[in-house]
Amino acid sequence: MSRPMKILRKRFVVFCEGDTEYNYIDKMRCKQGVEVTLKPINMGGGGYSAFLQRIKTEPFNNCIAKFIIIDADRLSKHPGEKIKFMELVDYCRRENKKQSIPYILIVDNPDFEYVACLHSEEFKNQPVDRFIKEVFHYKSIDTFKSDQNIYEFLNSDNRSYQHMLEKCKKQKKYLMNECKREKRSFSVSVKNTIIEKDNLSNKGTNIDEFFSIIDW
Repeated sequence: MSRPMKILRKRFVVFCEGDTEYNYIDKMRCKQGVEVTLKPINMGGGGYSAFLQRIKTEPFNNCIAKFIIIDADRLSKHPGEKIKFMELVDYCRRENKKQSIPYILIVDNPDFEYVACLHSEEFKNQPVDRFIKEVFHYKSIDTFKSDQNIYEFLNSDNRSYQHMLEKCKKQKKYLMNECKREKRSFSVSVKNTIIEKDNLSNKGTNIDEFFSIIDW
């Protein structure tokens, strides 16, 4: 008697920094039918070291990949954070060499609010705060960040994550992962995580890697 076919499930873990990211991905997983466990991390005064401490204590081995979505604004505002950031990067690199479940760093430079604006065709790198208020018509940035329906808003009318992904292709990115995917086994590995220090002064994001993996 043959064994029943095992159904492979695409399960991911996402460690994220703010309410905007959490609300966006929470609704996205429902719309796209992706199994995602969201782990919001309040960086507070802990900075990037808070991420490192959290992912060390919550391994979540029953998944395909673990994403760490963070903002790069601290790198420019707080010089001491660069050391903590590189400790996080080096930890992910070491874990990825073990051929275990990969840690995939997603760095939004300067922040996720910038990524949100990329969803609009009207966004041409204007100041993000002004664009959110004048074009998206939110009263304040705090109102925008706390909107639980932010995914629906950013993917309606003339706004779409496809617009954002197209713009990502043309950007000079601060961080990139060399990922390899095996469709048959639903497995992902990270061969290398590359830092382009000169690109820190340029706005950009590698969040397209997140979409390419969960959508495959």
